[in-house]
Amino acid sequence: MPEAVTALHDRIGALTDEVIAALRGQLSSYAAQSPDRVRPGVMAAVRNGLTVVQRWSVEEHRAPRRGGRDPGHSYDLPAGYLDEVAALARVLPVEDIISAYRIGSDVVWRRFGEEMAARNATAEELLPIAETLRAWTNATTLRIVRSCHAAARREVPTEGRNAALVRALLLGEARWDDPDNGDADAVWDRSTLRLPFRARLPLTGPGDSARAVRPAPGADPGKEALSRALDLLRPWLARDAVGSPLATTVDGDAAGLLAARPSGLCHGLVVGLGAPAARSALATEFARATQALRAAVDSGFAGVFTREELGLRATVVAMPAVGEQLVRLRLEPLAERGEDGVQLEEAAAAYLRQGMRLEAAARSLYVHPNTMRNRLRRFEELTGTNLRDPADLAEVWWALAHRRIHGPAN
Repeated sequence: MPEAVTALHDRIGALTDEVIAALRGQLSSYAAQSPDRVRPGVMAAVRNGLTVVQRWSVEEHRAPRRGGRDPGHSYDLPAGYLDEVAALARVLPVEDIISAYRIGSDVVWRRFGEEMAARNATAEELLPIAETLRAWTNATTLRIVRSCHAAARREVPTEGRNAALVRALLLGEARWDDPDNGDADAVWDRSTLRLPFRARLPLTGPGDSARAVRPAPGADPGKEALSRALDLLRPWLARDAVGSPLATTVDGDAAGLLAARPSGLCHGLVVGLGAPAARSALATEFARATQALRAAVDSGFAGVFTREELGLRATVVAMPAVGEQLVRLRLEPLAERGEDGVQLEEAAAAYLRQGMRLEAAARSLYVHPNTMRNRLRRFEELTGTNLRDPADLAEVWWALAHRRIHGPAN
């Protein structure tokens, strides 16, 4: 068994990537985050889990016992690990972080089982290890829940109870059986439906997309976005019992709850909107609102959008695993061509951006139409793509959109 653990330690980078792909494929909140955002925490969790199994192996070798590890055993965590998880819980629902541990454990266990099978391990050898890994997952997630709730309570005095409660609702951190959340009932009745939103200020310069506002030196972009959102969304904002808007900031974006969908076009904001939801479903709908915002931002749109209204654009955000496959199929063959490959990808992107009008695409890249025609032909040859086939065009578009939104693969 030590050899199997060592083999996984040696491939921890690839194992971490596999876990991240599983998380983003199964949890929409993780899909809405960049891989680089969650990679350090995932790698730390994978390493910690492997270390637990390795330590169990050493202890079992010294003093064999039946039935796996004592369920009362205390599992150590690296210094500062819980603080990092608490920070992650500000942008991801705690329930999803817990689910992530289950999903990650399944991936690690599957790979470990394959390593052990290659070494002719028996079921009797694997069972106590599985029990140990399960006990570690349960103990770790319990400590994470307690740490996240403690961190949320510590933040309340600095940002206001109302804003902290709204953030807890949106990020899935609030628990109705927690006595410290007793004032949640004062916000609105449990049966009332509200629409979670996430908003960002659009760029207005020539050629800019709505990716972010460039704040003035020293300015707080979160406060600026929140102030602008409160002004533009004022008629539709949900409010608490004393009339204060149910709004806060999440990673520099304005976020909160609406009583109804804005009836105007709201061109001064990019707003992702979830469906009307009761309090228990707000975190799920806020994750959908986040996906809608990311898709609208990438498309250069301004206004209010649900995920459904953005169609495939939102699907690219919500299904990164599909996009990764299409990038490998339609774009990775260009990677080995260096700068030449970059030019061919730019040509295909310009061709799609300009509505498949070759001369307009050539003008956008400041090249002759014959040069553009030649680049598109070579793009087709190297990638096996037929730009006159609607299915191939759709796959190229998806691959390009995935790369813009999610960034290059690690």
